[in-house]
Amino acid sequence: MRQYLKQDEWRIIEEGFSPDHHKASESIFSLGNGQMGQRANFEEAWSGPTLQGSYIAGVYYPDKTRVGWWKNGYPEYFAKILNSPNWIGIDVNIDGETLDLFKAKKVERFQRILNMQSGVLIRSFEVTLNNGQKLSVKTERFLSMKRPETGVIRYSVTPENDCKIIFTPYIDGDVVNEDSNYEEKFWNILETDASENQASLLSQTKKLDFRVAFAMKAEVTGADSSDVQPVKNENYSGNHISLRATAKKTVTLIKYIGVCSSLNYKNEELINAAKKEASNAELVGFETLLKEQKAHWENIWRLSDIKIKGDVTAQQGIRFNIFHLNQTYTGKDERLNVGPKGFTGEKYGGTTYWDTEAYGIPFFLMTAPQKVVRNLLVYRYKHLQKAIENAKKLGFTNGAALYPMVTINGEECHNEWEITFEEIHRNGAIAFAIYNYIRHTGDTNYLAEYGLEVLIGIARFWSQRATFSQDKKKFVILGVTGPNEYENNVNNNWYTNKIARWCLNYAREALDIVQKNNPGRFDEIVEKVNLDTSTESGVWKSVATNLHLPYNKDEEVFLQQDGYMDKEQITANELSPSIRPINQHWSWDRILRSCFIKQADTLQGVYLFEEEFDTETIRRNFAFYEPRTVHESSLSPCVHTILAARIGNPDKAYEMYLRTSRLDIDDYNHEVHEGLHITSMAGTWMSIVEGFGGKRVYKDGKLRLSPIIPKQWDEYAFRIRFHENDLEVNVTQNEVEVFSHADEVISLVLYGKEIRITPGKSIKEPLNVKYYA
Repeated sequence: MRQYLKQDEWRIIEEGFSPDHHKASESIFSLGNGQMGQRANFEEAWSGPTLQGSYIAGVYYPDKTRVGWWKNGYPEYFAKILNSPNWIGIDVNIDGETLDLFKAKKVERFQRILNMQSGVLIRSFEVTLNNGQKLSVKTERFLSMKRPETGVIRYSVTPENDCKIIFTPYIDGDVVNEDSNYEEKFWNILETDASENQASLLSQTKKLDFRVAFAMKAEVTGADSSDVQPVKNENYSGNHISLRATAKKTVTLIKYIGVCSSLNYKNEELINAAKKEASNAELVGFETLLKEQKAHWENIWRLSDIKIKGDVTAQQGIRFNIFHLNQTYTGKDERLNVGPKGFTGEKYGGTTYWDTEAYGIPFFLMTAPQKVVRNLLVYRYKHLQKAIENAKKLGFTNGAALYPMVTINGEECHNEWEITFEEIHRNGAIAFAIYNYIRHTGDTNYLAEYGLEVLIGIARFWSQRATFSQDKKKFVILGVTGPNEYENNVNNNWYTNKIARWCLNYAREALDIVQKNNPGRFDEIVEKVNLDTSTESGVWKSVATNLHLPYNKDEEVFLQQDGYMDKEQITANELSPSIRPINQHWSWDRILRSCFIKQADTLQGVYLFEEEFDTETIRRNFAFYEPRTVHESSLSPCVHTILAARIGNPDKAYEMYLRTSRLDIDDYNHEVHEGLHITSMAGTWMSIVEGFGGKRVYKDGKLRLSPIIPKQWDEYAFRIRFHENDLEVNVTQNEVEVFSHADEVISLVLYGKEIRITPGKSIKEPLNVKYYA
């Protein structure tokens, strides 16, 4: 771990200037508003290590695939969310010297604060330049949640002595992606313009012709007068603002930005739309925009906050995760999804993985309006034809659908054979998300509108992917990679086979539901997808009923895959810390031959289908697999937290909770400089609500709670939505209180006992830490 940040309930605080921490801090202090976002790059010049990053949701580039050995079925390109033109830039020149903290003579009292309560990034420092001038600087920056095409910066300088200051606020289109496969630039700059206190730039992505317009308005206060000179070239536009500054007197530049893309405007409207956004922001003013920002975040926190008393470390961790989730995805646009790095870095291309369905959807289901999750599901429905085309490339027929491992437009972008072709369990996550949504919302209409078609395509895939083994007299699924990516090309991965069986059964169940509730729509779908209901449904039933699920009788555990016990069985605590994480020290061959597990694999299935297993079965599998798990995926600790709580091991649950909640803040895996792990942050929320809170919804559709509490906490509280009803759960060391914010009577199961709560009332029960035991 790298623990250089101070602990605080509502703020992420960095004190002291260290260039070695800078790229990590650029990730951790990132900002977003669902429509755009940026790493916490400095506004002024910085010549030290950096990953410049400013991103526009939905705007991407198809970077040509680069591999050493091409295989049939590989995608031709990798879609990447682009580093877009830099609009935060404000060069500062003091008596002829450019302010650059990397080159400055001395930097003191440096502080960087991310105020998560209001979504504002604040930075302050004192600096001595090489020319002897000393000054204090304070910057404040935020991306408006209320006005998602608006950003604003307030940059204040207080010199110790009289001096000449030249502010140069600018927009720069000459940017690169660090992960470009062929070191090419992805933007054309079509137009730049500048006049007094304003500037604009129109950019265009190569190949796909996305267009993004940027407009800037600048105002200076604290100076008796200033001289403004517009400046521009083919890639750049801005203003030189020269002024005389008086000792000890603060001068402030406020930069208002409008950012508009062709996703939402016609090309010919873009520049004017961006200028209008910037002008409106200037007219409203910084303080009013800040009040709007605080009010917007206050409402978000009211519904999604988790309060922990007695443990600042845990409290800061969960709020950090909730903050980044809410500023990454707002659910307003069904064309968008939750990228695994969000707006914090380039890794993974900023595109969609199965993480959204497995981790993101449980969070948004319980904290956001129903339409937010519906939009995430519709996103996949709109990609169904691409999933069918993807499966066809791999030899599947009759409308079988294989959703891509990585995508932004429905086409597969990943080009590692062991992932692209073999990590097919992703199909299961997409199907399960439909079921998960319906059981939490009661929106069975979704099946008829969209869901059933997706489930049919997925069931057709699984029925074709399975083959019948004469030796086992069972159907088998060969040559796969499970969630544990430290195993490739294995046979009969238990989780993959388990989710495949579930998908086949749920598709049959969905057919019956739609036929019963909406026979007209059912007939339309049957005709549209050319479904022979009796024949195909019979095949699905046969495969599901006879699908092989490996089991080890000696250990009495579900076996991760055929042959897993042939490996040398050692545990992760036998590894020297000097070789952790193993993916940064071992050869891939050595990893594949080892028994070590990257993330929950078999336990992922135990978590999903927990209702099918008794406590002892869960306990045995946890006791066997967790010690062999190195948790080198960000998605790993949360599932282990939930299961540890389920089997009555709060100490292990707490250990895993801290790991998932502070994975990025404390940089457990030494990679936070590449960006944050946004989708796994939803797992942190799950760790508390489903882990310590014991929240479940089983097949009977009832909401269940069975809370426990770590000994490190005095109390904790969370709010959840269920069927659009709002509940608040408070847990102390002695009791549980459930309060209803709903408009109707709510029924739920608390520690196995059915209760009813009237609107505006609560019910209290003693804490029952031994409920599962």
